[in-house]
Amino acid sequence: ISGLLGGKVDAVMMRIVEIIYSLPDMLIIILLRIVLNEPLTKAFDSGHAFGALQTLGPGIIAMFIVYGLLYWVGMARIVRGQVLQLKEMEYISAARALGANNKRLIFKHLLPNCIGQLVVTTMLQIPSAIFTEAFLSFLGIGVSKPLASLGSLASDALDGIASYPYRLIFPAMAISIIILAFNLFGDGLRDALDPRLKK
Repeated sequence: ISGLLGGKVDAVMMRIVEIIYSLPDMLIIILLRIVLNEPLTKAFDSGHAFGALQTLGPGIIAMFIVYGLLYWVGMARIVRGQVLQLKEMEYISAARALGANNKRLIFKHLLPNCIGQLVVTTMLQIPSAIFTEAFLSFLGIGVSKPLASLGSLASDALDGIASYPYRLIFPAMAISIIILAFNLFGDGLRDALDPRLKK
């Protein structure tokens, strides 16, 4: 909508996106985890919380909230840029000449041509989220015990790194393989879903 309409709508929407984009996600996760720790612990102890939430703990719940609040803005900027480029194409002008309204332009012409960018952006944000979770778990403020995380495994391995170095090597290799897999998966999906690459 921002890229297609332009003008004041674009200016207002992009200022909101830039304000949200400027917020440091790591700091907000740490602050939210500290703020939510006591209320969530009371809710878990009283038995009013769902069992799954109690198992996750306040660290993961804070991460989910911040991911939901902040991780969409990068994708919004990429889609806006893609729409600004696509709306100047000849087939959009032809659709407008045939009487297509903005809703039809967005859902029939613009979004299908943004699928490749959306998939690649999503596949790049998932490893970023995994790194954030692993880093916070490494510091001890992410995943709560008894749940395991690659970061908490690496943190536990530091005590015996001289005797058992493989305990640190295996979580590091797992993170590398996961990130490589998501990057390759994103490339494959982009090639499969992008209409401009189809013959």
